[in-house]
Amino acid sequence: MAAKSMAESNYVADLMAEVREKNPAQPEFHQAVQEVAESIAPVLESHPEYRKKKIFERMIEPERVVMFRVTWQDDHGEVRVNRGYRVQMNSAIGPYKGGLRFHPSVYLGVLKFLAFEQVFKNSLTTLPMGGGKGGSDFDPKGKSDDEVMRFCQSFMTELSRHIGADTDVPAGDIGVGGREIGFLFGQYRRLRNEFTGVLTGKGTSWGGSMIRPEATGYGCVYFASEMLAARKGSLQGKTCLVSGSGNVAQYTIEKLIQLDAKVVTVSDSDGYIYDERGFDRDRLAFLMDLKNNRRGRIQEYATKFPTAVYTARNGGVDHNPLWTHEADCAFPSATENEINGKDAENLTRGGVKLVAEGANMPCTPEAVDVFHNSGVLFAPGKAANAGGVAVSGLEMAQNSSRLAWTRDEVDNRLRQIMKSVHNTCMKASEQYKRTDNYVDGANIGGFLKVADAMMDQGLV
Repeated sequence: MAAKSMAESNYVADLMAEVREKNPAQPEFHQAVQEVAESIAPVLESHPEYRKKKIFERMIEPERVVMFRVTWQDDHGEVRVNRGYRVQMNSAIGPYKGGLRFHPSVYLGVLKFLAFEQVFKNSLTTLPMGGGKGGSDFDPKGKSDDEVMRFCQSFMTELSRHIGADTDVPAGDIGVGGREIGFLFGQYRRLRNEFTGVLTGKGTSWGGSMIRPEATGYGCVYFASEMLAARKGSLQGKTCLVSGSGNVAQYTIEKLIQLDAKVVTVSDSDGYIYDERGFDRDRLAFLMDLKNNRRGRIQEYATKFPTAVYTARNGGVDHNPLWTHEADCAFPSATENEINGKDAENLTRGGVKLVAEGANMPCTPEAVDVFHNSGVLFAPGKAANAGGVAVSGLEMAQNSSRLAWTRDEVDNRLRQIMKSVHNTCMKASEQYKRTDNYVDGANIGGFLKVADAMMDQGLV
């Protein structure tokens, strides 16, 4: 990595002091801003017009934050109260676009971090989409379908005032799958008396796109494949570690199987399984049924398949043993900061040469430093997992034109978008002498498009 000049270091230090003062107790947001600031510092040195107009300072500040009460009634007649949010971060290149997360860990700092990341990710896709994120501290786990429906209807009753097909188009995220999107869309349609593409991730019979559930996982694998292809390699025959067992992990595994790679791990919040034999289509089908239909725990996989070994989560250790297994590639697909510096050292020790983030910022800054210093190819989430929002953008395009594209057409467009994202990262990193640094390449490439749009549109 190229050494930073004194001016660049001073700029980042002064900026971060101001960010921490204005946004206290939001460590995820601070981490995301600092990473981008360090990447784009040479761009700001080369383009004083961006500094003069305070383009990056304006990107850090959300255009709008909506916070609201969500009141609903459970199956026992008890009144419950949750908090809802929508962070509308930046709309310089298109309507706000980003998911809704329903999880007890949701608070304003997490959503600002996710919305900020979304701005750069959406810019990289080549599609006209701004960045946003929203959600609630509601936990759908253990709730009945009727309880989830009542919550979603109450949540959308307020959110509907702030979104629209040309204003802000939410999608799913952790805790918000097809069931929740259906309830949210139905309530929006009832309230507004219109059928419009206000949400993505819809069912294919009512405006959804083919490949949307698969898109983030498929896109992450496509990006990793491009990284290897640029170095005359491929995923064929590679042993891969995957964390998580939700939508992203499932379709990462599916695409890796299709490309003749071998996946040996999968996890949930209780623990992980290591299956030395590797996943095949039958084992993946069992996992999908377990998680998507029966909503069971990953330990059941080890009961079904004797070759798999289950390890319960141990919060008392300083590393995740999932990342200690020997492999060629790793695809962290669970949640933010799941790989720390110790985990990264274990991965490099185990022979991993490529890490592609399927989740949003699953690697800590210390982990990223380990990868860069060890020569590991590292794909940051804002580039590697851009496939999900890319196909959301394609769903928006289909809704606007009242057309539905075939599965192959959407998949081909997704692959081309991920190839374009990879090329943008490569060119940007080379232009600013950060060769092979995909973190800097993604941040610089995403920043330039939004920055130029903001310069053209004046002080708004």
